[in-house]
Amino acid sequence: MFRLPFYSACMAFRSRRLEELFGGALDGVSYGDVIDLIGKQEAAEAEDLDYKQQHYTADPKSREELAKDIAAFANHLGGVIVIGMAEQHGVPFRAFDVDLGDHHLRDLQQRIASTTAPPVRWEPLRKENPANPGHGLLLLTIPPSPQAPHAITAAPTKPSATALRYPRRAGTKTEWLTETNVASAYHQRFTAAADRRQRMRDIEQTLVTAERDRLGPHLLVSLVPDVPGRMRINQESFTGHKKALEAAQPLLGLDTRPFHQVSVGAHRLILDSPRAHPHSDLVQLYDDGAGIWAQPIETWVGRDGGGREQARFAEAGLLVHRLMSALAFLAGHARDRCGTTGTAAIEVCFVDEMHSHPHAPPEPAVGRIPRERAYPMAVALPASFRQHTRTSAYAQADGTAVLDDLADARTGLVQASSPLADQIFHTFGIAEAHPLVHTGEIRASAWHFELRDTITSWARTRGVPVV
Repeated sequence: MFRLPFYSACMAFRSRRLEELFGGALDGVSYGDVIDLIGKQEAAEAEDLDYKQQHYTADPKSREELAKDIAAFANHLGGVIVIGMAEQHGVPFRAFDVDLGDHHLRDLQQRIASTTAPPVRWEPLRKENPANPGHGLLLLTIPPSPQAPHAITAAPTKPSATALRYPRRAGTKTEWLTETNVASAYHQRFTAAADRRQRMRDIEQTLVTAERDRLGPHLLVSLVPDVPGRMRINQESFTGHKKALEAAQPLLGLDTRPFHQVSVGAHRLILDSPRAHPHSDLVQLYDDGAGIWAQPIETWVGRDGGGREQARFAEAGLLVHRLMSALAFLAGHARDRCGTTGTAAIEVCFVDEMHSHPHAPPEPAVGRIPRERAYPMAVALPASFRQHTRTSAYAQADGTAVLDDLADARTGLVQASSPLADQIFHTFGIAEAHPLVHTGEIRASAWHFELRDTITSWARTRGVPVV
């Protein structure tokens, strides 16, 4: 199978609208599923969908057209170009199977790389006609690009055209960015990383400020997509979200429901259990795909050889299980509810109490709420592993992961969780988060017996290797 040498899996395109239209994830739909769009008004060309009857060719006008079409989608919401489908007034009306040979894909790869700057990332999906081997429909999927704006560098075929042009999809047509648009887009590109860091800080600060009186150790997992999504909140959509979220079982391998109430907040849905507050799980799911999950972590107080209270211990497997569960759940919200795609920034904080979080407000010296004695935290490994007693009131990890890897909750989730868990464990003097293997396996012997059967059973049902 041909694979683009510069294509990054982290940019795989997902679109809730198109997946509902095509009848499933784009990489899983069949030739027949695409053929079923013929004659359907709802399948008409749109800002995220286009049809081409034939392959792009090597002549200058076609090279320019290819660059324009690809860059226009990348500079807007992303989209799909279906090659081999003719349209009439925008509506697909007849399939003209095209050659799906590798040479066509190599030509596309070379032309796109040489005529867009920076090169647009894309993925080809071949839908072979079972009755016509080697031929069928070719879907070019283009995600919205965090590197936008992308320019066309192909030589203009019109003498009046400028050498460097920036297209953007506008409905079913293409518009050209003005100099002001381009300047704004460049500014957005260069400030995007800072914006994501500030967004992460904002959602964390909102939660820990409101929940500063929560007692005991908590694991906070935050996720901010690189490309913001969009979730509409009105009475109709909220009713659907509420029903689905109240029935959710987000803890991997467990059939428990940690949320008993779903409510609306500013730009977000709030999931909690008011009767158990402040000892319950709390999730805030934002309308742009960002989210944060605060999870109380069970611990016990250990003693040294002289019987003196030493530290508050958390089981290694429990921390890892809760981390993976949060990542899968938050990524599922971003991808499936908000329609975002690509990569996401992640931050994980393990705190002995909310006031230890770096974004929490200062604890008042007067009127302080009485708390249990705060022991420094440590991580406990199964007896077969070397124990460590380095303690801390706070541990932090950050990274980036592919939303699809997290939301699909398979090997990719384990691979993404491993380095984050490692960073948390390093704070406690442990060189590696032994319950996970960085190549995507579950190490069964590193889980305490309470969770070992749960996680290994989950792993086997999801195709995750257990070692």
